[in-house]
Amino acid sequence: MATMGSLIGLVNRIQRACTVLGDHGGGSEGSLWEALPSVAVVGGQSSGKSSVLESIVGRDFLPRGSGIVTRRPLVLQLHKTDGGQEYAEFLHAPRKRFTDFAAVRKEIADETDRITGKTKAISNVPIHLSIYSPHVVNLTLIDLPGLTKVAVEGQQESIVQDIENMVRSYVDKPNCIILAISPANQDIATSDAIKLARDVDPPGDRTFGVLTKLDLMDKGTNAVDVLEGRQYRLQHPWVGIVNRSQADINRNVDMLAARRKEKEYFESSPDYGHLAHKMGAEYLAKLLSQHLEAVIRAKIPSIIAMINKTIDEIEAELDRLGRPIGGDAGAQLYTILDMCRAFDRVFKEHLDGGRPGGDRIYGVFDHQLPAALKKLPFDKHLSLQNVRKVISEADGYQPHLIAPEQGYRRLIDSSLHYFRGPAEASVDAVHLVLKELVRRSIAATEELKRFPTLQTDIAAAANESLERFREDGRKTVIRLVEMEASYLTVEFFRKLPTEPDKGANNNTPANDRYQDNHLRRIGSNVSSYINMVCETLRNTIPKAVVHCQVKEAKRNLLNRFYAHVGSKEKKQLSAMLDEDPALMEKRDALVKRLELYKSARNEIDSVAWK
Repeated sequence: MATMGSLIGLVNRIQRACTVLGDHGGGSEGSLWEALPSVAVVGGQSSGKSSVLESIVGRDFLPRGSGIVTRRPLVLQLHKTDGGQEYAEFLHAPRKRFTDFAAVRKEIADETDRITGKTKAISNVPIHLSIYSPHVVNLTLIDLPGLTKVAVEGQQESIVQDIENMVRSYVDKPNCIILAISPANQDIATSDAIKLARDVDPPGDRTFGVLTKLDLMDKGTNAVDVLEGRQYRLQHPWVGIVNRSQADINRNVDMLAARRKEKEYFESSPDYGHLAHKMGAEYLAKLLSQHLEAVIRAKIPSIIAMINKTIDEIEAELDRLGRPIGGDAGAQLYTILDMCRAFDRVFKEHLDGGRPGGDRIYGVFDHQLPAALKKLPFDKHLSLQNVRKVISEADGYQPHLIAPEQGYRRLIDSSLHYFRGPAEASVDAVHLVLKELVRRSIAATEELKRFPTLQTDIAAAANESLERFREDGRKTVIRLVEMEASYLTVEFFRKLPTEPDKGANNNTPANDRYQDNHLRRIGSNVSSYINMVCETLRNTIPKAVVHCQVKEAKRNLLNRFYAHVGSKEKKQLSAMLDEDPALMEKRDALVKRLELYKSARNEIDSVAWK
């Protein structure tokens, strides 16, 4: 089994580490600090709390005065050393070691004033103090502001309730051992500490009663009934304390001498002589240490379970935030490529239907392109008036003999020119959809959220590729339109009826061939041919757009970016992986907290079962 105090010493170290990481008491529910037992010192103002603590430590180090002196919780961790000089350290001044305990007293007062100001106000922000000495036992004590019944001048009316609420926030916790300080020269029935302890710990399992100022009781009276548990019974024995007198304090009598004087008092007292071996600050410290050790050992299974649960939660949160990146260029390049692959997967899911958005491309082909083709001004272009104008201009000074071939070709060529607009509009519409899918994919890629610079770089590279694909698509669809104009489908015209219009006079002069019926037939023939071409382009434009833009985006969206990234130096790669500072800070805190919990688990396991 572990040696006496080894578990408490370990708990002290863990609690100190917790406070450094902000995972500490007076704080978050479910923290490791809260899971570890500690001792809260509770009492009314001027009950002798400070004297009890100084007696346990064996040093005069706490501020003194009238009224409310303790205005912030003081988390006091005692570390037993094998020898050497005694010293103290504050969490808020970690690199400063105090060997002068008068300076410790001043630092407590100054640090209190830093938060509360030079007033009589209180604050629930604790001061953390560690004392290393061969004259102490391993123990954690929390000195809380003294309970009071009336607000004095300079204090808010709510201070009575504020102090009680602060004290309760500590002693309500099931892992808190209550050290209830009551002065012996007052009726125990009026003790603020006992009253509060009875409220939060009715069975008295967590409460240790301490009677102070036994030497100041009226002559002929004593506190034996209380100390022996007859007047007010607790599960643990009462301990009597004799505080240093004001004369001793004024003469700077050291605490070790005061301990000897206290021991002599009990041993020579006719009232308390039979209890002398269970009285005094030294005995109280050992009693608390032994009990704390037993409580810690009993709670080890639940502490380990809580630690394991928290480790799992931290691991899951780190997975969500992303693990730290290695410092070498290879690890950084791997991370960047991994982020790109993650983005590429999400982008393809959008296109292939696993995520919304890709269906908008089909909407361009099924709705937008047909609507644009339908709106082309062929009715106006092939009107009787325009057909006559084009045919007559094509004939020149010699009217056509049989069929106005040049007029036909001009009408068809000028009509086919209109298809360029819908073709290019389809390319641009799909380009906009692809750009929007890039934006959505970057936002939906969890792995990328921690790298705003890389998000920008990937977006720029993807959009640059999409611009190239758009240009290829534009050239291709324009080429399709130009191909239709380059070579007309002769078979279409060979199948057209060649018989003359019914009722037409075939003996009329050539210039009479511009009669309305003849021109209408020409316009109708050209319109039929344009409709045939329209149906063809309605099918081939989507094929060209998908081939040049959509398929290329799926295959080669970041290919150039990969080559570009592969040629970068370590410094440039680091700049691309420039994370959000708040996220980096959060992850660093989680990593440190994870290390603390794993270390605590290993140490508790190793110490508990030695």
